[in-house]
Amino acid sequence: MPIQRHRQFLTNGTYAGAAGVSRFGASGKSRAAVLQTRRRFLRTAAFVGVTGMLPLLGAQAAEPGPETTTVKLPIDPAICTMPQMITRQLLQAEGFTDIRFVDEPPYNPSKLLARGDVDLMVGYASNFIVEFDKGEATTLLAGVHGGCFVLFGPEDVHGIAGLKGKTIGVPGFGSGPKLLLSLMAAEVGLDPEKDLRWIANPKEKPKDLYIAGKIDAFLAFPPEPQELRARHIGRVIFDTAVDRPWSQYFCCMLAGNREFVRRHPVATKRAMRAILKATDLCATDPGRPARMLVDGRFTSRYDYALQTLKDVRYDVWREYDAEDAIRFYALRMRETGFIKSTPQKIIAENTDWRFLNQLKRELKA
Repeated sequence: MPIQRHRQFLTNGTYAGAAGVSRFGASGKSRAAVLQTRRRFLRTAAFVGVTGMLPLLGAQAAEPGPETTTVKLPIDPAICTMPQMITRQLLQAEGFTDIRFVDEPPYNPSKLLARGDVDLMVGYASNFIVEFDKGEATTLLAGVHGGCFVLFGPEDVHGIAGLKGKTIGVPGFGSGPKLLLSLMAAEVGLDPEKDLRWIANPKEKPKDLYIAGKIDAFLAFPPEPQELRARHIGRVIFDTAVDRPWSQYFCCMLAGNREFVRRHPVATKRAMRAILKATDLCATDPGRPARMLVDGRFTSRYDYALQTLKDVRYDVWREYDAEDAIRFYALRMRETGFIKSTPQKIIAENTDWRFLNQLKRELKA
């Protein structure tokens, strides 16, 4: 089992990580490493300090307490997954006393979940499905939001089909944007590998390549779309928040480590309730979580964060059908050769909607 890289923040300003409790002593570390660790601590400490802005919403009185009082969640650089990062006080109200936020997720963060380094995670639906097809031990539990990806392209292109022969920038060839844009291209009759020219430059972000005119198009995720729109840069070809069919399905969903869900059903439901309440907060009062993102140093621009929370569909977790979303993605991923499993197999072996159905009844709008 790989070492779990997490930080459990204590009352005296220290953190508990894989090597125990530390006050950031310089012994055995370079000055640069110490400064980097301090920056991480300050960012997360600032985030912990602002969670008092959240309303204290208690758990259901008749429910038993959680089987474990420890829960581990990721710190994700994609701010559209924010509901999992503003839950500390809500989780405390649910009976959790040891709440850990795991930073520095790997390139494919869903592997962090499969290993048990985190217990629950909000992530891209298509990324989870790829891991299911490989046999990773994770379970989908709920949909969280829709519509976080926006496709930017040339001025003379008015739809996805017009990208034929164009150069597309992606963070990596196995990344979520590469997978999703391939599915979107196949949906309109393009061959993603033959008709599109993919560019992945580890030294430059696709956004920067696009602004510099080095690529024709890229699939942006928050806060990139908000920044480009505010700066009046580029042309929006497709917006998954409003353009069908992608706007009708979840973009990001909530999954759990399979063993955690099996061993701790009450804790799973309570943690889900906290995350879904945080999702409601993003939908109904976006200014507060946007401020928390900035104060927690997850992003530097309040205006971009606020616009992200207004643009992303956090209001659909009760309305959209989570199973239908998995069926939609899995069918297209199988047709394009990204997975071998059938949608029926993935749904049967990797989903559990019991808690979601209960919480939909309890957390009525």
